[in-house]
Amino acid sequence: MAEIAVTGLGLLTPAGAGVDATWRRVCEGGSTVAATHADLAGLRVDFCCAIPELDMSGLGRRTVYRLDRFTRLALLAAREALADSGLDAASWDGARVGVVMGCGLGGAATWEKQHARLLERGPAAVSPLLLPMMLPNMVAGEVALAFGARGPGCVTSTACASGATAISVARDLLTSHQCDVVIAGGTESLNTPLIVTGFANLGALSTRCGDPAGASRPFDADRDGFVMAEAAGILVLERAADAAARRRRPRALLVGCGSSNDAHHPTAPHPEARGAREALHKALDDAGFAAGDVDHVNAHGTATLLNDTMEAKAISAVLPDGPPVTSTKGVLGHSLGATGAVEAALTVLAIEHSTIPPTANLDSPDPAVDLNFVTKTALHQPVRAALSNSFGFGGYNVVLAFRAV
Repeated sequence: MAEIAVTGLGLLTPAGAGVDATWRRVCEGGSTVAATHADLAGLRVDFCCAIPELDMSGLGRRTVYRLDRFTRLALLAAREALADSGLDAASWDGARVGVVMGCGLGGAATWEKQHARLLERGPAAVSPLLLPMMLPNMVAGEVALAFGARGPGCVTSTACASGATAISVARDLLTSHQCDVVIAGGTESLNTPLIVTGFANLGALSTRCGDPAGASRPFDADRDGFVMAEAAGILVLERAADAAARRRRPRALLVGCGSSNDAHHPTAPHPEARGAREALHKALDDAGFAAGDVDHVNAHGTATLLNDTMEAKAISAVLPDGPPVTSTKGVLGHSLGATGAVEAALTVLAIEHSTIPPTANLDSPDPAVDLNFVTKTALHQPVRAALSNSFGFGGYNVVLAFRAV
């Protein structure tokens, strides 16, 4: 199968605006959790990881007004990714450019705000922009509109694997020659009272309100749930031969994808990691990697009791040589539908910089979790082949395989 070049990256995360700001903070290993977020005051969980104040004036006042935050984040990240790729949207053949975005829910903030208006002031107060603002599919449409991408477009919704699923679908569009370029990634902004309360009542969130900076603890014995976050991650993907033809050196190559479903439980992963192991094997086979070839695993690592135990079983079983493992959710929190794309981008950067970031707050690894974790400080070593794991409610498992150029 054709190798796919990653020629552009764009990131907006709680670590900052842009790839460089995010990479620097992730390598430093410091938490980005904001204590007592204003929108969450008084709730059982009142903290989250939020993107620092953004300058959105470049999008135009009218665009900012009519779009929910999750779409604005995607547009800004896509701008950075396209600039990074060296492609010119003004001169490309838009019919050969696709857009695939991952998003778990869509415009929840708009939904909650407009529902409150309905209850308080009646139907006339509800914005006519409600549906185009909140529908998750609109993010791919808005990115296509902004950059004249007239090829295939869609939004994937596989919960917390959505961003990784989008990248996998984008690869299929390129290898089948339906597109020459695909703008792919994920976006999510769900730090809202209703959504945070829903996850908290489900028992998925950390309730460490007295120590929010230490709340996201992937694989730690003292973990008690994930920390909500918002983010957008965008990759510009092309066939490697096309990138070479325009003399563009890729940041890394996407060489394999593996997907599966647990078919086990709506929210709990399979206890023996059946689906996760299957996805890992598929990704290795697709990439042509032997287990011993893998130099790094960017783990899903949510800091929930069930996920981390399950994922550790899968990694140990499929990769017995013990490659260095990290979870960047200790720094960035869990951005749900965006996280698979954000972590794919960070895996590309690990390859490019020969650096594996540490797992923040991993002070005492769970005795039941036996992996070669990177902790405290970044590990500097060649990363020739790496995997990025993503798992989601509904039993979705997606593993992306990257290698150095």
